[in-house]
Amino acid sequence: MCLVEFNNVVRIGNIEFQEFPLLLAPMEDVSDPPFRALCKEQGCDMMYTEFISVEGLIRDAHKSVRKLDIYDEERPIGIQIFGANLESMKRAAEIVEEAQPEVLDINYGCPVKKVVCKMAGAGILRDIPRMVELTRAIVQSTNLPVTVKTRLGWDDHSIRISEVAERLQDVGIRALAIHGRTRKQMYKGEADWSYIREVKENPRIYIPIFGNGDIDSPEKADLYRRRYGVDGIMIGRASIGNPWIFREIKHHFRTGETLDPPSISEKVEAARRHLSRSISWKGEKLGVLEMRRHYTNYFRGLPQIKKYRSILVTEHDPEMLFATMDEIEERYADQMVIA
Repeated sequence: MCLVEFNNVVRIGNIEFQEFPLLLAPMEDVSDPPFRALCKEQGCDMMYTEFISVEGLIRDAHKSVRKLDIYDEERPIGIQIFGANLESMKRAAEIVEEAQPEVLDINYGCPVKKVVCKMAGAGILRDIPRMVELTRAIVQSTNLPVTVKTRLGWDDHSIRISEVAERLQDVGIRALAIHGRTRKQMYKGEADWSYIREVKENPRIYIPIFGNGDIDSPEKADLYRRRYGVDGIMIGRASIGNPWIFREIKHHFRTGETLDPPSISEKVEAARRHLSRSISWKGEKLGVLEMRRHYTNYFRGLPQIKKYRSILVTEHDPEMLFATMDEIEERYADQMVIA
């Protein structure tokens, strides 16, 4: 297969990337400020918040409003919203603009049933004219650059992503991220990037096209950026418990070499800082609870880790959690982590 070269400069509105950008995908209960800080330190070029319900925003729901929190060291950053009601989406766009992100992103890709059944997220892939109408309204409601994240289509029989890209570009979006699966696939099977390449090669398309799905190694990132000609890569699940993936990919881009995996000390330090920031941002109770989903990923591959992991996912006392992580560092100091 012919390998395609990529552009050196990528622009989204006033944002300019001088090198091929790596983006952190918006992930519910994952891409919050504590996690984003770690990814930024490891070389992520642009990040997105967790997706935010427009109905929650306009009703001033605490959980939704809290997700608007962004910090200067995270920039550039996009705030992502989802919804189906036109007026609610427009009002939410105004609220997002007040938070002053660099980008407002619309989620047309979430496959979760409770979102889809409301014709939000990937649910709107069954009604492309409605998708275009909502997007046009949001573009006209804000001064922020508007971007979109979506999937290939609802199912294998309704993949119209090239047409969707054209129509969304025509109403004013400034970039499009495409997950290479349909809604029906959820996260199963292999992401099909050939459709993403089809969008990128469409002569009518001039906005940046970002590919998403199954990028889990520097080698794969390098192959896909060349094979499919995308303007950047968005990384989601492979970054959970592994913010180092951004530095590893960039190192491979520059040198063609593979970095050694992070040491146990690096992993423990990242987990400690993640927990500290989680408690600081969410409060002790919620910070401890919501951190539990990350420990398995941080310490994956360590032999006989189960007894430590059991403590990490059940203990409520932060001091005990920090002490357990210190034990992990001491116990495995001389062992290489298996990715």
